[in-house]
Amino acid sequence: MSDRQLLNSLLDLLRKHSLKRGEFTLSSGGHSTYYIDARLTTMSAAGLDIIGRLGLAAIREAGWKADAVGGLTLGADPVAYAVALASRNDPPIMDAFTVRKEAKTYGTSQLIEGCLVRGSRAVVVEDVLTTGGSALRAVEAVRAAGGMVVAVLAVVDRLEGGLTAIQRAGLTVQALVSIRDLGIGPDAG
Repeated sequence: MSDRQLLNSLLDLLRKHSLKRGEFTLSSGGHSTYYIDARLTTMSAAGLDIIGRLGLAAIREAGWKADAVGGLTLGADPVAYAVALASRNDPPIMDAFTVRKEAKTYGTSQLIEGCLVRGSRAVVVEDVLTTGGSALRAVEAVRAAGGMVVAVLAVVDRLEGGLTAIQRAGLTVQALVSIRDLGIGPDAG
């Protein structure tokens, strides 16, 4: 399947399973007449395959050299795992990691779980990019753990300032699709 076919399949999955209309409060505290429950796509077998392949292709095409891929739990988890698995079939391999919302209070008391080690180059991922807050929290955690953030990759950009916020933080950011691709917004298409 070509990247264009994969992208169309991703859009179909998002429209069919993830895009909800109504009145919603977002994690940012804002209100919206639509909600993208991306986990219904990113956690599906088809979504994992498509997002892994598209995410890996986006990383490779951008020239981002990374050892690891991950982000803030829970939204970033399936995206990271999908990209890591796709890289197994198309090396160089990137392993996955998860950033907890809070460090656990038992065991090793880690904030980051998985395969991020000091000195790792990482791509931070996000399922839905709104304000950029979740991605930037993950960026801070990676840096605090001694990792270097190469870039940020989102599945869907809500076009609500997240891209700009991440760029203002000095990072390169890209989304696989935006709400316009889903038919939302004044110049959707």
